[in-house]
Amino acid sequence: MPNVPSSQSTSPPPPSAPTPRDAPGADRTGRPAGPAAAVVDVEQAEAALVEHYPRLVRLAYLVLPPGLGRSRRVLTAHALAQRALPRGRARAAVVPDQRGTAQGRPGSPGYTYLRGQVLRAALEAGLPLRRRAWPKRAQLPPALPQVWGLRLFPRSGGADELALDQRLAALTGPARAAYVLRGLEHLPDDEVRRVLAAAGAADPDAALTEADGVGARYALLESPEFDPCSLQARPTDLVRRRQHLRAAAVAAVATLVCGALLAMPGDGWGPDGAAAPPYAKNPAAEAALDPARLTRVAPTAWKRSPRTDFTAWPARGELTGDTALLRRALAVWARPGPSVRVSATPGTPAGAPPGPAQLLFAGEVDAARVVLLHDGLRAVRYAEPKEGTGGAALDLARTDGATAADAGAVVLGRSDGNVRYLTAPWVRAAAVRDLLAPSAAATGLERGADGVTAPFASPALARDCRTWNALQLRDRDGTTRLATDLGELVPARLTAGRPHAPRAATAADWTRTACSLAAARSHGVRAVHAWPYAAQPLPDGSGQARWVCTRAETWRGAGSRVLAQVVTPGAAAGAVAAKAEGVPACGEREPRVLAGVLWKARTGAWYVLAAGSEDVTSVRVSGRDPVPGSAAVLPAERGERLHLTGRLADGTQLTSLH
Repeated sequence: MPNVPSSQSTSPPPPSAPTPRDAPGADRTGRPAGPAAAVVDVEQAEAALVEHYPRLVRLAYLVLPPGLGRSRRVLTAHALAQRALPRGRARAAVVPDQRGTAQGRPGSPGYTYLRGQVLRAALEAGLPLRRRAWPKRAQLPPALPQVWGLRLFPRSGGADELALDQRLAALTGPARAAYVLRGLEHLPDDEVRRVLAAAGAADPDAALTEADGVGARYALLESPEFDPCSLQARPTDLVRRRQHLRAAAVAAVATLVCGALLAMPGDGWGPDGAAAPPYAKNPAAEAALDPARLTRVAPTAWKRSPRTDFTAWPARGELTGDTALLRRALAVWARPGPSVRVSATPGTPAGAPPGPAQLLFAGEVDAARVVLLHDGLRAVRYAEPKEGTGGAALDLARTDGATAADAGAVVLGRSDGNVRYLTAPWVRAAAVRDLLAPSAAATGLERGADGVTAPFASPALARDCRTWNALQLRDRDGTTRLATDLGELVPARLTAGRPHAPRAATAADWTRTACSLAAARSHGVRAVHAWPYAAQPLPDGSGQARWVCTRAETWRGAGSRVLAQVVTPGAAAGAVAAKAEGVPACGEREPRVLAGVLWKARTGAWYVLAAGSEDVTSVRVSGRDPVPGSAAVLPAERGERLHLTGRLADGTQLTSLH
């Protein structure tokens, strides 16, 4: 791991800024001359770097292009700050700091020089690569520092920090630099123009104008969300790391074989990328793997389509014409090689497409090239690094019978704890809503012209339940729906209300029970329904207990998961009273439910709390006399094992959920 200095020593930078190359008084090399210039040697710059390292790294992190991903931005920001030291003696213009006199800090030519170098390199990192020019050093991944086996990223902030990060991500590099120089360095606009011009920005005035649109939320720049010196560490794929080490020798041999096959005349399997070689010629299978035969739906076909599901999605993305990429995706789908990471939701059949599939998306997402396909039964995501085909991934998810409510979005990628979606063409607006904070306003989620959303924190990748972000989609007809990432390719739809008349859920429906959604991760869940089926007063007079039943329905029909939870006053989350799998309880076919729990009152006494749905006429607890009604409160002993039964109006006995 790199030696990352603590962010506690962050202090406002010394007053100075570089002079533009074309400023009056500059010599032919671009170094400022005359009384406004100061000579900076290595020792002086090193002292400034040690003193102001956290601020320099924060500046680089904020200006670097967001497309690098949070983990790579952290390492690149540290690399740019460490490369900023001069090799010999350099000149830097002393720009009066508007804060220096008031706070009693002297000017520092060393900091001025370092800030200019860091800013120039951060802007160069965002420049596009050119075919006929060598890439600049800042455009390449940093050789040092490097971290193996860990992903590093700053601590997550709140909704305000997320909104500011999304606004900054939409700016150009010079505009981000202008905003950061204003807010973090507190430079007036005239000095910002000089610093940007010295760093190589083509039009500082345009950058300042673009930065005006973000709004003066400068205090948020000091948030831990943007502090690359105070980091969280998460492991990479621990299970596959050993497999990759064992496969290194095999991969080297495979590379030699692939090279030999590519050099040989004939029909080698090199163009198929990470796919395994075909076993035999099969005309029908080859037709399904021909990129030219992929179904491409017109952009407006969904408006006239009798079905509003994945079959009405148009082909989107800037790489839909990349035949080589599409061929690799289809070949890996049919024959995933040993180096391909394959995942499938439970109940999803594996194997090649039965015929030509439908193309949904092909484009670059973060640091990967992604292809989304659909064959009427499954949604398939193929991803490969931008360079080469090593480390390719194939994800399959069952989507048969999807409706417009189920087909609102598909996961394009996850990285650094964030998720990014491709939304349906009928989605008008997208937002992020925290289910644990229903009174907070939803945070608008920016989307590109092709329907790709900005990234946001995913609950499927979180290790705690301090927040639970849901994707809020508003269709063109005004319908608003909530869905959440449960680690699947298709997010799970959230509903509420009585089982026989479900409706789209709101954040208030899930405030106390959202954390229980973690139990449904990676089970092929299609929708999760919340139903508050009973309420009863507590025996100590502290309020009412509310009983909620949640049912997670899967795409395959079988394997549904049911939880009965009791929510008491003052509790941050509901307590699980009972759970079952593969039962019809709490569903449309069998809405009846009964559950109970041992509860300790404020007085220290223990009670049995039991409640059933409204059609329960009496409840019996562990051999005691039946209690009329659908709820019961009885004294109990600590650790007592409960046996609950209920009686319906027609005399039928109902057992408790278990």
